Amino acid sequence: MQLVDNDTFLTQLSALFGSAKDKGTIWLTHKRLTYDGQDVTMTDGDARDTTSTKEYPCLIRVTDGKKAKFCTHVSPANLSKFHTAYGTLLKASFTALRKRDKKREKQRAEQFAKRKQRIAEPVIVSGPKRGNGRRKRQRLDKAAVKQERAVKKEDDKTPTLA
Repeated sequence: MQLVDNDTFLTQLSALFGSAKDKGTIWLTHKRLTYDGQDVTMTDGDARDTTSTKEYPCLIRVTDGKKAKFCTHVSPANLSKFHTAYGTLLKASFTALRKRDKKREKQRAEQFAKRKQRIAEPVIVSGPKRGNGRRKRQRLDKAAVKQERAVKKEDDKTPTLA
């Protein structure tokens, strides 16, 4: 992995986004940089040691999974300036993202509307209690009970205005 300075990192990242514009994947990793041998345990907010003034830089890595692998360290003093430039680059480069599958969303919305409509329509139980058609009546009885539960559940979800 190649360690570069912040400006070179942004330049190389821009070039990588350009090369992967039509097809490709880019992985970005952000971490707090810690060095081997140091205490890396995190404490709760109440138990924080206020006398410690350690500042850890941010490590940002980029790879396309093949040949491009580079990273940079961003010091806490330069973090806001770097994130401004980094955010602008990401916003400009994310125009080539895949669009959402609206067809699937539309199908789900239609299924939801059908379910709502089924709840609104009453189930009419008809047919003989014994003999031919008995099982059909039993299925309709079950459907009516299930629908009553669904209506009750919907009424419990809906907030009432007082």
